[in-house]
Amino acid sequence: MRDIGRWLLAGFLAVAGIGHFAAADTFRAQVPPWMPYPEAVIAVSGVIQLGFAAALVLARERRALVGWLLAGFFIVIFPGNISQFVTGTDAFGLDSDFARGVRLLFQPVLVVWALWCTSAWRQWRRPD
Repeated sequence: MRDIGRWLLAGFLAVAGIGHFAAADTFRAQVPPWMPYPEAVIAVSGVIQLGFAAALVLARERRALVGWLLAGFFIVIFPGNISQFVTGTDAFGLDSDFARGVRLLFQPVLVVWALWCTSAWRQWRRPD
């Protein structure tokens, strides 16, 4: 199950990473207004997501480290989701405060998913 979860998460990240370039205007909704150079933020975030997608599939020896770094990435980008909620910006089909609020609840799911599918949490709890 973990392998399936890891491949699904890698696919999700690959699609999102490509989307940062194919639909950059849509991703602008997540960049807080106070952040400088939003186009660069979108591009760098897309590259990082593509890198994580590859690492989830290829970095067998460092899988737990990838899990922790990815969980941290999901936490770091969370202010963008909060900004979208606070500013009431429509994007990704999120056209109501309710929809944007529900989306906020899924960020912890992504953190847990990253730690679970890479066995990062289990490895930390039971070091070799």
